[in-house]
Amino acid sequence: MSMPFIPVASPLKQYQSRKHAIDEAVEKVLYSGRYILGEEVACFEREFADFIGTRHCVTVANGTEALCLALLACGVCPGDEVITVSHTAVATVAAIELAGAMPVFIDIDPCSRCMDHSLIERVISSRTRAILPVHIYGQPARMHEICEIARKNGLTVVEDCAQACGARTSNRKVGTFGHAAAFSFYPTKNLGAIGDGGCVVTDSPEVSEKLRALREYGWKERYISSEQGMNSRMDEIQAAILRVKLPFLDEDNVRRRAIAERYSQAVDNLSIIPPYPVPDTDHAMHLYVIECSERPSLQDFLKERGIGTALHYPRAVHQQGAYEGRIRGSESLPATEELYERILSLPMYPELSDTEVEKICAALADWCSSR
Repeated sequence: MSMPFIPVASPLKQYQSRKHAIDEAVEKVLYSGRYILGEEVACFEREFADFIGTRHCVTVANGTEALCLALLACGVCPGDEVITVSHTAVATVAAIELAGAMPVFIDIDPCSRCMDHSLIERVISSRTRAILPVHIYGQPARMHEICEIARKNGLTVVEDCAQACGARTSNRKVGTFGHAAAFSFYPTKNLGAIGDGGCVVTDSPEVSEKLRALREYGWKERYISSEQGMNSRMDEIQAAILRVKLPFLDEDNVRRRAIAERYSQAVDNLSIIPPYPVPDTDHAMHLYVIECSERPSLQDFLKERGIGTALHYPRAVHQQGAYEGRIRGSESLPATEELYERILSLPMYPELSDTEVEKICAALADWCSSR
């Protein structure tokens, strides 16, 4: 009898692993009669700020709006430029443009796959206002260097931590380096809601206050808009679910890293290149992304063995129709473009059983030995 298909991600398995506590938390909210920006949200904001190591956390409706509102709260204005990477989810660039700003692309470091900080100063212009590094796949970017460049040039740093909840570099969690940082709680994330959700963390009371106004129509007192804002509120049910999961996040990330280590042991570096271990960082392993020059063959082989794979992402942002040819820096991204010919994501979530992990490792080893 064949084993069930192993998907790349499984929010259902995470729910099942905490089912009793989540069901109780949801029922408590349902009977409370308060469903938006209530006690569960307030408690989660305090708990998440403590977890990350910042003074403030402001929850919002999703990760894209978290990035957009973080930029606005940090003073990014229409027409300003924000330096970022094309190797990211489209949400990163969409958020910059939602804020009225203009993205500017620089290339990545092939080892970390994050922003190559040595390229930042080449693209700074009179309109540059912010740098937006992405901790892609859960790998921390070079934040000390990025923040020093920002300091020298009078720029703001907003971290995109959507894929890196709980990751560390220099013994600090990501999200504690910039002026603000945005997180996503999309269901497949390391800390996932059962629905959409996001937040911004910051040490600045001014940024925090601005965020609280922006997320709810610019209100500083109810129904009175002191500035332009929007509706980006987290509901009580999502906050309650996140509160159940948060105490287990570090433990879950340790499990992710253990699975990643086992995968890396199983592959032949000549055929499959595993993620490069970057010194002084704890990868959150939101995604385990290999590089393979024979990607279609490997995908087909794993599918036949009942193992799912995915492309994160099929194209870099600058290669997609909505953005192609119109963003400064798009013409010179060789490391990004080369990477996109080779990347492939393997199953990665803490609920993977040891049996499933060994099945995946055996399949990888078999494919490598057949080359």
